[in-house]
Amino acid sequence: MTPDEIAVVRGELETVAAEVFEPFARKDQRRWGQVYLRGLLTDGQRKSVEPMAARLG
Repeated sequence: MTPDEIAVVRGELETVAAEVFEPFARKDQRRWGQVYLRGLLTDGQRKSVEPMAARLG
């Protein structure tokens, strides 16, 4: 998905991420889990943290 496509479904994605990451103890863990999920959905061959962060800006 492109960043624009993710923006279109961001609300739904945040709802899903809130449910998935709700058991995490700390707020920052839940937030970064949501960012990681968006990174997994972006276009790109490498799905490790650094390339995903570069694509998300």
